[in-house]
Amino acid sequence: MDLKSAIKTYQFAERAKSELIVGSHLTTALIQFPLAEKPGGKRMLVMVLQSIRSELDFAYGDTGLSEFKKAIDHLNEAISLTESMDLGAASERIGRAVSAATTAAQAAWETLNEHELL
Repeated sequence: MDLKSAIKTYQFAERAKSELIVGSHLTTALIQFPLAEKPGGKRMLVMVLQSIRSELDFAYGDTGLSEFKKAIDHLNEAISLTESMDLGAASERIGRAVSAATTAAQAAWETLNEHELL
């Protein structure tokens, strides 16, 4: 991986990881919402997850890395599970998306480390 690609990939991956972790926390929080608040919480959570997916789509489009595509696929599953209120499984899928983004970050990190930038 060349240095310019490594920098972009690392930035995309770190941002994706942060956003996905927030999405996971929100998913877990929704489990504890009072019954009357769950429909609105679900709608808002789906919107947040769709926004994260848009960021991942941009990262995949710019880098072409399969790890970002894997993260998108896992996030698509998480969105579907959230819509059906299977929040435990949705959180697990978001965890898989975090792992995929972490893999992308690791490859970029190795290149940046070789150039003593990290």
